[in-house]
Amino acid sequence: MKKYLQLLAARLPAGRYRHSLGVADTAAGLAVKNGVDPEQARLAGLLHDYARDLPPGELLDLAGAAGLITCDLERRLPVLLHGPVGALLLERELGITDKAILQAVARHTVGAPGMTTLDKIIYLADVIEPGRQFAGVQGIRKAAATDLEAALLKALEASIVYVLDKEQPLHPATVEARNYILLARGGY
Repeated sequence: MKKYLQLLAARLPAGRYRHSLGVADTAAGLAVKNGVDPEQARLAGLLHDYARDLPPGELLDLAGAAGLITCDLERRLPVLLHGPVGALLLERELGITDKAILQAVARHTVGAPGMTTLDKIIYLADVIEPGRQFAGVQGIRKAAATDLEAALLKALEASIVYVLDKEQPLHPATVEARNYILLARGGY
């Protein structure tokens, strides 16, 4: 873990590094409550933004070459690709082969239908780590303490509202993730 801390401290801006530490700690805590290996969650949380600060052109080039682009929106907003590209680079550059960690990193930005418990933990930890302050975050934190699925639903909905308020297009995976949870819970 120490080598990853040193690597990220050199690679990420100070604010993003602090955020990554907060996500790692939050993910480990959520993992303990939800029967997931806390060290696996801590590592995924720590490394989730590995590619976040790459230039848009580089994100597009890497994602395109690896076949990671799933929709036109990702071409228009390459920052949406930082999760999948991050997972790719974690494997290529750092030799991380744990598929669960790589998938959780890949899915942390826009979500996905059928997320694993680790996927949910990393998505949520990114949203609720202590440095995050936005209207509704306390409700998501409270839900995460007792019901991971309910917290994920609230986090996805908060993301959707945020994007709509900015008058930007929604990523289909975020909508699909929300719908998947609603349908799985029998709400419709």
